[in-house]
Amino acid sequence: MAESFGAVLKKWRGLRRMSQMQLALEAGVSARHLSFLESGRSRHSRGMVLRLSQELQLPGGAQNQLLTAAGLAPVYASRPLEDAELAPLRQAAEQMLDAHAPFPAMMIDRHWTLLDLNRPMEMMLGNAGIAKGSSLIEALLDNAVLRSALDNLEEVERHSLARLRTELAHFGADPVLERAVARLQANAAAHDAPQEGVLPAVIPARYRMGGQVLAFFSTITQFGGTGDLAMSELRVEMLFPADEATRQMIAAMAGA
Repeated sequence: MAESFGAVLKKWRGLRRMSQMQLALEAGVSARHLSFLESGRSRHSRGMVLRLSQELQLPGGAQNQLLTAAGLAPVYASRPLEDAELAPLRQAAEQMLDAHAPFPAMMIDRHWTLLDLNRPMEMMLGNAGIAKGSSLIEALLDNAVLRSALDNLEEVERHSLARLRTELAHFGADPVLERAVARLQANAAAHDAPQEGVLPAVIPARYRMGGQVLAFFSTITQFGGTGDLAMSELRVEMLFPADEATRQMIAAMAGA
């Protein structure tokens, strides 16, 4: 049975840790009116639903969910990546991947599915059998080759857990992300240790490759200003050398 508008609104208000009074003040309505909206005693207009979505900072999929629960048409379409309308965005992503060489870069979706990658990333992940369509979450958890190649696996798992928790809070209920968080939490509980001192400015992933250790940190680019749900959830992740030794090794490999 589909959730009611009031139930969906209340769920997201809880996820954002906002009281009825707080949300009402932000949205410019009375707390009484908001209470009536949640209980179903008041009608909800499209404008009101969108205003509440904005104040709750809902991602596109959640806005669609709230509108649908209210009996209204969704605001975001989710087009196939091959759609002609998305061509400029696809081209922009491809340009970022290609221009980042000789350093690795990739494009992933909200579930960390690998959608595209440049040649350096293909070479780095290929030995572990990771290619387009692979789940990076599953690879981190279950790919023995990748796990053995990570010189600081426990640190990478803790960093990934923190990132997934943030993404889960943003997207709301998501079985794929929830399972990943649960498994990484179990791993962390098995070898967790309190952080000593101040965190470093950069927390790199260290890969053992051919008797050498390559250290990378990453930056993440998202598509702003897009009205497409699928594109709004894609990210281009670019890896940069975390030390001079890695930079020199990558330069030598690129010139070989």
